[in-house]
Amino acid sequence: MKGTYLGEFEEIVLLIVGVLDGEAYGVNVKLRIIQQLNRKITLSAVHSALHRLERKGYVTSQLSEASNVRGGKRKRLFRITAEGSKALETSRHIREQLWNEMLSLTIKPS
Repeated sequence: MKGTYLGEFEEIVLLIVGVLDGEAYGVNVKLRIIQQLNRKITLSAVHSALHRLERKGYVTSQLSEASNVRGGKRKRLFRITAEGSKALETSRHIREQLWNEMLSLTIKPS
């Protein structure tokens, strides 16, 4: 299973890619992270995570059409795969199990 582990930052990036539904590219993923988490990150950190996720098979990418707005430069658009969705579901299930265990504990006053 080495190489398929989903780290916290990768999980966040993957969730955002899923939410953006085929319109995810580096800059808008970064802006969404800043907006949702109030967390400072670099564009290169987002690109690194996106490429790791692609190597793991959790996202696919393709180049968009050229745009005059971008001076003819094409964007690399990312889309979540079935394997990516499965990895998110597994991660969510593990977290929910642990939260349920923690909440079921009785806290004893000291």
